[in-house]
Amino acid sequence: MDTSPTLHIDEQPIIPVDKMSRDVVGSTHQNLTDRGLMGVRNGNMPTNSVDLPPSSHDEAPPIVSKEEGPAIESFRIVGDAFPGGKLLGCGYPVRGTTLCMFQWVHHLADGRTQYIKGATNPDYVVTADDVDKRIAVECIPMDDKGRQGQIIKQFANDKNKISCDPEMQWEIDRYVGKGQVTFSVLFLMDSYDKWESAALVLRHSGYQIMINRTEEVVIAENFSRDLTIKIPPGFSTQFVLTGSNGSSYPLSTYDDVRARDTIVLTMRMFQSKAMDYRRKVKA
Repeated sequence: MDTSPTLHIDEQPIIPVDKMSRDVVGSTHQNLTDRGLMGVRNGNMPTNSVDLPPSSHDEAPPIVSKEEGPAIESFRIVGDAFPGGKLLGCGYPVRGTTLCMFQWVHHLADGRTQYIKGATNPDYVVTADDVDKRIAVECIPMDDKGRQGQIIKQFANDKNKISCDPEMQWEIDRYVGKGQVTFSVLFLMDSYDKWESAALVLRHSGYQIMINRTEEVVIAENFSRDLTIKIPPGFSTQFVLTGSNGSSYPLSTYDDVRARDTIVLTMRMFQSKAMDYRRKVKA
């Protein structure tokens, strides 16, 4: 019997669907995949950030009516919708619901919808990649007979775009206003998980990474459109820079997701301003 505490909203116990999904999925995930029960919309629920393809129910489990099938009542998202904050989809399992499958989704300004890679748990940690996007979670309740209920969707942050909390935004604005900042990071030296303490230096025109122990400059270049700053899926404090030469540079903060997101957003702002300045000079 799961003895983890329930959430309380409006003084009523809201059972995290997390309790069912972790207990049931942990033991039956492979069986569900083998039986085709993961095909909740189009044969296989994607877990990468790609545009949603057209729906096809050829191999999907039976979907029963809204009034009869498994369901989650009072489904909602609780938590802090800021970078570094944790969100949780929760509600009341009813009508025989024993399993729930989750997928967190980005809704973009141009109307496109993208699945968030790896975000298939009831909980989700907001990252720098979510800023200026709307986030929703899709939940598919199922019973022990494999019957699938109606897909439930709930938006975080009252359907508003994700933004930084005031303190983080103040930090970023201050760094950009100064035009130069140095962050303490860890740099992955090789494929053997050897991390070295390093300094990531941002300036108006470009950036560099220097190993503290040896003072070796790993890379130093101007900002360009070719520079990408990516956050890997899952709970991690890492981010990866890919320079104009195509080489990748894995970096990490010291077990601090919030610091990682601050660095990523600051660096993207420096890059954007550098590109804007060059466009103005050419004009």
